Amino acid sequence: MCAVVGLVVVILAAPGGPAGDARIALVVFVCAVALWVGTRVDDVYVALGAALALVLGGVVGGDVLFAALGSETVWLLVAAFVLSAGVAATGLTARCAAALLCRARTVRQMAHLVAIALLFTAFAVPSTSGRAALAVPVFTALARAVGPRARVVRAFAVLFPTVILLTAVATLLGAGAHLVTNDVLATTTGRQIGFAHWLLLGVPLAVVSAHIAAELVLRLFTTVDDRSTPLRISVDELASGLQTPVTGPLSGPEVQALVVLGGAVAAWSTGPLHGAHPALVALVGALVITTPRFGTTTMSHGLRTVPWSLLVFMAATAVLGTALATSGAAGWLAEGLFGALHSAPPWVVVGAIVLVSVAAHLCIQSRTARSSVLIPLVIPVAIGVGLNPVAVAFASTAAAGFCHTLTSSAKPVAMFSAIDGVETYSAADLLRLSAWLAPITGLLVTAFAVFVWPHLGLPLT
Repeated sequence: MCAVVGLVVVILAAPGGPAGDARIALVVFVCAVALWVGTRVDDVYVALGAALALVLGGVVGGDVLFAALGSETVWLLVAAFVLSAGVAATGLTARCAAALLCRARTVRQMAHLVAIALLFTAFAVPSTSGRAALAVPVFTALARAVGPRARVVRAFAVLFPTVILLTAVATLLGAGAHLVTNDVLATTTGRQIGFAHWLLLGVPLAVVSAHIAAELVLRLFTTVDDRSTPLRISVDELASGLQTPVTGPLSGPEVQALVVLGGAVAAWSTGPLHGAHPALVALVGALVITTPRFGTTTMSHGLRTVPWSLLVFMAATAVLGTALATSGAAGWLAEGLFGALHSAPPWVVVGAIVLVSVAAHLCIQSRTARSSVLIPLVIPVAIGVGLNPVAVAFASTAAAGFCHTLTSSAKPVAMFSAIDGVETYSAADLLRLSAWLAPITGLLVTAFAVFVWPHLGLPLT
């Protein structure tokens, strides 16, 4: 904390430094980051305190804070979680997973089928921790079916959270950080990435990164014999572990959940055609799937699954990002951190920002907080060097999805590190994985930003 005090003093006393609202915003920002990184104070408490400090300091109005708490983004996530609860209540996700995984005949096939199955869950559950909660019973059943092959079990224990985190980029609703990025872009540039365009950009990266991760995990944690020995798991073996029907025709609730979810995804993807806001679409889906006597769950149960602390945290950090961007503090800080990049080629600028974004999880554990901190900084950098700020912000958000180094780096990693009755992975295993996966992720995101996304409607310059 002494270093933080010193940095605050430098900000306040530096000649040519930020003035007025920018100075206040920067001091609040530095203090918030220091509390997130160096203390055990609750992240939500810090974020809300920072937002209130900005309001009391006159950097933003109280209406900005309350608007963030009641924004379309918050309503979108509330409704999406209710919709997700309705789908999960039917057992549809377990049925689909079992039908897919039982097709595997080798460990390698199983690993890649796991990657595909987990990618699909990104469209049904709007959070990585929620997807992990759904996947834990599937993994446990799989581990019991594999039996005494300890290396194979450990490899799948590593693979599940790895793929869950890497494939969140597939959809706008994959993580709250994505919505924060869109909100900051709207505030600073007046532009956003629509649901359909996000799918077009994110799905290819999610598919490639998931299958690369599957191969990497197999190489690091299994032997040639493990990968070549035949593997056959029956539907009955998985069903006994999942304790839910996974065979036979779809039940009425499963059909209803599939129709409602498919309709919501279709409506989100065709937003430019009908003009309905994604939050409105989600609310309609939530109401349909909780309809009395005909729905698959109740509204009360669905609302109990909503992570309200996450929503408050996201709204508060959005206020922090808005204050940094509108006060000029983000521009001043970005110039100090990335000023040397002004004359660098575009790929160098993107690579440097991606590198910082990949490493940021070591300091700021919350994915939403990372985007709230990074996006207001990278946007002025992009504008200053003549790059498309939307493309650079998307690349930073995609790279910030890497958070595999420590069990505390992400909830899915923590959840799969300690499962009753199953020996999973150690801290050394995570470090071994990250030593390879971190540079691969950075290079992959940079390559997509430079060579792929420009052909998908997101030019770099």
